[in-house]
Amino acid sequence: MRDNYGYFEEDQLGKFGDLGLWRRIVFLGRPYWLGALLSVLLSFLVVGCGLSLPYLIRLAVDDFILNPGLAVEVRLEGLTRLSLAFGGLMVLEFSGNFVQVLLLEWTGQRIMHRMRQMMFVHLLHLELNFFQRNPTGRLVTRLTNDIQNMHEMFTSVIVTLFNDGVKLLGILGILFWMNWRLALGICLLLPLMVGNTIWFSRLARDAFRQIRTHLSQINSFLQESLSGVALIQLFLRERSTQAQFSQLNQAFFGKALYQIRVFAVFMPLIELMSAVTIGTILWYGGSQVMAGKMSLGMLVAFLSYMRLFFQPMRELSQKYSIVQSALASAERIFQLLDSREALPLASSSLRPASGKGEIEFRQVSFGYEPGRPVLEHFSLRIPAGQTLAIVGATGSGKTTLINLLERFYDPDEGQILLDGLDLRSLDPDWLRRQVGLVMQDVFLLPGSIRDNVLLDVEKTDEEVWEILAQAQMSRFVRQLPEGLATRVGEGGMDLSAGQRQLLAFARVLAREPRILVLDEATASVDSESEALTEQAIAATFAGRTNIVIAHRLSTIRRADHILVMAGGRIIEQGSHAELALANGAYRRLLTIFNFRAGI
Repeated sequence: MRDNYGYFEEDQLGKFGDLGLWRRIVFLGRPYWLGALLSVLLSFLVVGCGLSLPYLIRLAVDDFILNPGLAVEVRLEGLTRLSLAFGGLMVLEFSGNFVQVLLLEWTGQRIMHRMRQMMFVHLLHLELNFFQRNPTGRLVTRLTNDIQNMHEMFTSVIVTLFNDGVKLLGILGILFWMNWRLALGICLLLPLMVGNTIWFSRLARDAFRQIRTHLSQINSFLQESLSGVALIQLFLRERSTQAQFSQLNQAFFGKALYQIRVFAVFMPLIELMSAVTIGTILWYGGSQVMAGKMSLGMLVAFLSYMRLFFQPMRELSQKYSIVQSALASAERIFQLLDSREALPLASSSLRPASGKGEIEFRQVSFGYEPGRPVLEHFSLRIPAGQTLAIVGATGSGKTTLINLLERFYDPDEGQILLDGLDLRSLDPDWLRRQVGLVMQDVFLLPGSIRDNVLLDVEKTDEEVWEILAQAQMSRFVRQLPEGLATRVGEGGMDLSAGQRQLLAFARVLAREPRILVLDEATASVDSESEALTEQAIAATFAGRTNIVIAHRLSTIRRADHILVMAGGRIIEQGSHAELALANGAYRRLLTIFNFRAGI
């Protein structure tokens, strides 16, 4: 992770990756340690107030209610003082618990905000191979459902777990102080409770892990199905899609029922142990009271403390589902954060101040999957300022060249040089500013036209209008009611395919790259927009090294040099005039182009 995002630095991530699950969670909350410390201190206050109440009941019963040696007025006065103390402790417990919940809620929200931001930034810097192997729905689940599960643990469970843990230890201490024999007998049940909890923990963690996996599969399927619903309806795939979703939903239902069965066994066991313990106290304590070895107030206090003892046990069993679900989510989150599939950065990345824009592919071999090369020992040199057109059938490797030039991937063998420098030695952000890419599908940001043109570039409105004029888009924008402030994309007006292409050219002109790449950018432009697009291309081509992957003959003819590719190799190259005369692959493609154009 990069330090300019303000969340983690490189050395911190190295330490982070070596930590265990719980230590990672603690590591995330380290910047908010003060709030956690105050919550811990408040826990002792809240628990202390709660544990004092049964002792006050014992004093009320033994010293005042069942003490005939004192006058009625004295007994009533003592009960009044104890009642006031009882009420004061309850108010203090409520206030402390209120402040503690607020502190933990704030801390949990900050930790989850930090984790969500950290995950998103981490994803942005992973190489494209990672996203090809991991469906979008699965990644969305990590950033939404899994984060929400951990948020619920921090905000509604941590306070309960810590308070109940302190309460259990406090109750055991008080019971041994009051009557160690009876407390020791009760402690004989503790191994059974611990064993039951460990057994339940293993089953619950496995159940929630399976539930998370199936939920991720459902989210992935929904994302893919809803984004392609037009194709599903067009090819009458509603029934088969419904059947697939039914299978996924049924599998999720089965895992959820398994988790319910686990809890259906665990919680009654807690209730059974509670009943056995209360019965033991009544039998042994009642006999001690009748024998005069224990006061009635102490027996009442013992029963009250045991009620308090099993109350946190019940709460822990209820909250345990949230904890196990959160831990299962945490495993998946940290597994994602452990992905180290980002392209390696040089120890001192270069950002050359100037250059001509000369490109060279030197014996490059590359494949998206091991054992299935797309390019093998590919060599090509593009002089600075030249316009190169690349044509060929689908799958010939045209777009792969662009992906490698943008350094979305690194070659398996060989080098790609920009002005004599290996791309791996250059700063990726700097490199992508030098290579302007215009694709067939232009993504619109939900914002104004000005924002969509400039993106991360700063320019005045006058400069923006000049850019739009060169991109042949100014006339269209001036006709809009709000001009540059007109909102486009989601929540705003939509643009036609031709208008999107002109917007893409405007983006390139705003960034002023050394190299321009057109990846089938004009394939879907209508004939009405073609003239404007050609003028925009002429403006953007000037003074740059240009690479064109085109389906239009007019764009190809503009090139100084043409490559014909097949199977990841160059099978023909030369000028348009030279290749048109040769009886080869380009001439056959030219016939197809002319046919499409109606020539």
